[in-house]
Amino acid sequence: MSRKNGLIDTDKLTDALYGLGWATVKKLPEGVAVRLGRRIADTAWKRRGKGIRRLESNLARVVPDATPQRLAELSRAGMRSYMRYWMESFRLPAWSKDRIRNGFAPEDVHHLTDGLASDRGVILALPHMGNYDLAGVWVTTKLNTPFATVAERLKPETLYDRFVAYREGLGMEVLPHTGGAAFGTLARRLRAGGLVCLVADRDLSASGIEVKFFGEATKMPAGPAILALQTGAMLLPVTLWYDDGPIMRGRVHPEIEPPETGTRNEKAAAMTQALADAFASGIADHPEDWHMLQRLWLADLEPRSTATGPEAGATA
Repeated sequence: MSRKNGLIDTDKLTDALYGLGWATVKKLPEGVAVRLGRRIADTAWKRRGKGIRRLESNLARVVPDATPQRLAELSRAGMRSYMRYWMESFRLPAWSKDRIRNGFAPEDVHHLTDGLASDRGVILALPHMGNYDLAGVWVTTKLNTPFATVAERLKPETLYDRFVAYREGLGMEVLPHTGGAAFGTLARRLRAGGLVCLVADRDLSASGIEVKFFGEATKMPAGPAILALQTGAMLLPVTLWYDDGPIMRGRVHPEIEPPETGTRNEKAAAMTQALADAFASGIADHPEDWHMLQRLWLADLEPRSTATGPEAGATA
């Protein structure tokens, strides 16, 4: 392993660890991978690092009457859910088409299929819940529908390249989340009647729209609402969760329709608030499956410089 100033190069180490995960975990029997994921999750939870403490702080907003014991239980379940996401993601490239088709059972999927049949274009907006990569490959496999998405640029660049190659291998068109450059491409896909999927509960651009989320102010990406307004596409929230079985569950929520009156900014703000409310309803029902280990609410964030352009939202 290379070193910088006598220390291990952490970027290369991170990239190597992810590469090891994709190379080895997908070869494990499913039961072994499940047990390994739980062991890793429990070990991380017991160490109570910064991410665990932040997760509990976020969950305290979601479940405001939770006792410290209940928050600890939720954070432990949350880490198990988060590691299930990673174990599944490492293994997805090796899953059969039948395993993918049967691995996700969304409710009210007619909102999506009806939207696709209308040729208006559809935007699916999701929070960091469950496994959105599994939901995405279910769409490309079960519904035989390709889609475009955006990905946050990760460090090192080789790690970002791994994520892009992984998602493209699952049938997704992946665009970089940089300076609004993806916005025009997403709009073209929607105007052609296509599908766009965006993870949209955390603003990465500092140009998002302020919303109330579990009673406190935060910002969420403006992209989903603005794309819907500019292209006439349907905006559908989606929430995901796990139960005790091997199948992920989910719900496609009804369309968020543009207000009849107001400026474009006012309409976008109202639609983004409705999106936040839909996310909150799903997260409140399944808080342990919301994988938010970062700062989110404005009260917790340090000031950031303002970026330009309507960011679309991003996956990690």
